[in-house]
Amino acid sequence: MPNTLLRAAALSALMATATAQAQLAFTEVAPWSSGNSTVAADWFEITNLGSTAIDITGWKVDDNSNSFAASVALVGVSIIAPGQSVVFIEGAAANAQFANVWFGGTLPVGLQVGRYSGSGIGLSTGGDALNLFKADGTLVTRVDFGASPTAAPFATFDNAAGLSGVTLATLSAVGINGAFLAAAGGEIGSPGSVGVVPEPGTWAMLLAGAGVVAGVARRRRHA
Repeated sequence: MPNTLLRAAALSALMATATAQAQLAFTEVAPWSSGNSTVAADWFEITNLGSTAIDITGWKVDDNSNSFAASVALVGVSIIAPGQSVVFIEGAAANAQFANVWFGGTLPVGLQVGRYSGSGIGLSTGGDALNLFKADGTLVTRVDFGASPTAAPFATFDNAAGLSGVTLATLSAVGINGAFLAAAGGEIGSPGSVGVVPEPGTWAMLLAGAGVVAGVARRRRHA
């Protein structure tokens, strides 16, 4: 019986790890920010919709070339905690204007802001994509998005549901999924926060774990 319980625990741990990695998602994208904001740099948000912290050291991002070879490193953030949303801004140095535009000068407590830079990536206002790769080249999640707004208010693409492999078309709206009007005005989004929705993978993990426990209990009763 102890061996059965050990196997069940190992299976549950393995499923939890796989599900957690699958639940990293691009939840917000601002491909218009480099040309239509005083931030003067595009940015996107990654959210951990799982229940386990994920180490993204060495992970990379690419646009619609969809190529790990052309991808660039994500720097400045190493761990994404469960339920946490982090922001990555284009550029080799920290971007003080981001805090000024969105939060009046001071980032919210706990908001992590990282960077990405390199000639291999550039988000287009005419439509583009984002691919997230682990350090070994494994694709974790991907989204496409259409043309950006061409006039104020400039709203980010909203993917609070954490979908992957889809084309984003929904724009952020004030009061929905935590979106607000930026402190400097003229921009709408929810950088650093998202209305987290339980993913199908989460329920699958929980149900599978319940099934394992129930199976062990049945065997114990008939032993």
